Amino acid sequence: MDNQKQVAIVGAGIGGLAAAYDLVQAGHQVTIFEKDDYVGGLASGIKEPHWDWSVEKYYHHWFQTDVHMLGLIDELGWREDVHFPRPYTVVYHQDKFYPFDSYLNALLFPGLGWGINKIRFGLVGLYLRMTNDWRSLEKYTVDEWMRKWAGEHTYQTIWEPLVIGKFGVHYKRVNMAWMWARLKARTTNLGTFEGGFQAFADRFAQKLRELGVDIQLGTAISLIAAQDDGRLKLEVDHPVQVFDQCLVTASPGFMARLVPTLPEEYLSSLLKLKSMGAVVMILSLKQQLSEEGYYWYNIPKSAGFPFLALVEHTNYVSPEKFGGDHIVYCGDYLDPDHEYFQLNQEELLKRFLPALTRFNPKFEPDWVKKTWLFRTAYAQPVPELNHSGNIPTIETPIPGLYFASMSQVYPWDRGTNFAVEIGRRAARKMIAENAN
Repeated sequence: MDNQKQVAIVGAGIGGLAAAYDLVQAGHQVTIFEKDDYVGGLASGIKEPHWDWSVEKYYHHWFQTDVHMLGLIDELGWREDVHFPRPYTVVYHQDKFYPFDSYLNALLFPGLGWGINKIRFGLVGLYLRMTNDWRSLEKYTVDEWMRKWAGEHTYQTIWEPLVIGKFGVHYKRVNMAWMWARLKARTTNLGTFEGGFQAFADRFAQKLRELGVDIQLGTAISLIAAQDDGRLKLEVDHPVQVFDQCLVTASPGFMARLVPTLPEEYLSSLLKLKSMGAVVMILSLKQQLSEEGYYWYNIPKSAGFPFLALVEHTNYVSPEKFGGDHIVYCGDYLDPDHEYFQLNQEELLKRFLPALTRFNPKFEPDWVKKTWLFRTAYAQPVPELNHSGNIPTIETPIPGLYFASMSQVYPWDRGTNFAVEIGRRAARKMIAENAN
């Protein structure tokens, strides 16, 4: 092609892989640089020798409304490998857990009481599912909007624990469009890929290699700068490589460090974005923890548990896929300066294990076969009032340099579906620039 370009992508997460797919099919020569020795980013997984499937480091699933991810999978011809089981989510109330993953179960939930509280809960949920006017909602915080329309009791029982759990001390700053997006897009059936998300990422990466994409794993980029000839130079473990275009798919903070010569206004827009970190411990157990077969336990911070959520993965995907092991996640969203980012794996395990008897009084520490600990400082963007005005543009002020991160998928919540959407949206912009 006369307009073939040399294109670099920083990051082999799902967004970077999706962008590469469109760019290489448009005839461009694409190189992906990934600092880790695996693809998949935050959707990557681990796999024991006796497991048939991988386990995601940070619990992941798809919703039936995830049109961007499912559409990509359809293009690849892999839909038969997508499964949508129906697991069960429960919430904590007065030392018990109750199903809370449908409007019927929500209306039966005893914490709401009877009469007007349940009516207001149902009407608020219906309105948020029906409306598309999220821009009006971002003018209000979840705290003020829900207190007004759902009522104090319903808000304090259902919604306030959710936003406190996700955003900690920042919860009163979160705008209502974030809550709207969660209720708008989610479904009770949850999707996964045959073999796990790592299997999908590995298979997708192999497809890209067959199309001609060069994926360089274990290769960190330390600096990106514009050259006098309009091209971009990337410092790759000291040697310099030059490209016509570059897409960075990383956190805003990393983007700011990677390209310090960005104009002050754009740099400022990156650095003022706030995000929560995540700490996840995975336990492989000898036997099932939840005798009721529950998948996801939502836990209010006020209940005194040492984590926000407990997820028994093998009540969603059969333990047969994991050699009979029962897989449990203990996870939390926390500020990156929280002590959980400093404690070692053994210290955190000592914090977490006593709480497991609150899910099953029969639990004994010797049920634990193996544990893994994963932490990331960039897991959940914090969307404040009128947040749409704070989003950095995909096209940076430096010609040929693009940025696509989960901080830019707003009002939607982070996840692989919107990683695909923003990665492909960035690719379309890059392809359009090349066509001019």
